[in-house]
Amino acid sequence: MDLRKLKKLIDLVEESGIAELEITEGEEKVRIAKVAPNSQTILATSPMAYHYPVQGGAAAPAQAVAPAAAAVAATPEDEGHVVKSPMVGTFYRSPSPGAPAFVEIGQSISEGQTLCIIEAMKLLNEIESDVSGTVKRILVENGQPIEYGQPLFVIAAA
Repeated sequence: MDLRKLKKLIDLVEESGIAELEITEGEEKVRIAKVAPNSQTILATSPMAYHYPVQGGAAAPAQAVAPAAAAVAATPEDEGHVVKSPMVGTFYRSPSPGAPAFVEIGQSISEGQTLCIIEAMKLLNEIESDVSGTVKRILVENGQPIEYGQPLFVIAAA
């Protein structure tokens, strides 16, 4: 892929509302991602690293969530840092359907620790905490579709 075409793609991503773009030409593959300052870190991983069964083109929901971690809407009285979704996709609490969740309510976490996975366009993105503290609330159910900017977790500062 020539440099002019690559520059054009970068400009397209910067000017548009999209967060990332991936293009494959023959054996060449380019992924351009726009990351806002002070946003969560997103790590794209190989789909083989996590095993979510796919049926009819959509991800099958993983195991049911424990009652204590059931999704609830964020309320103004929530105190703490709210981790929001950096993308549209499907929310997963664990690396595979039978595995334990990355975090639980009441668990102490450190900055950079993986909180969840968001599957977007068949890519699995690990969402990491940008603060240290204690998980106060989990606002989304496992396997639920989520929107850009949707609150996912409330973390009480350490």
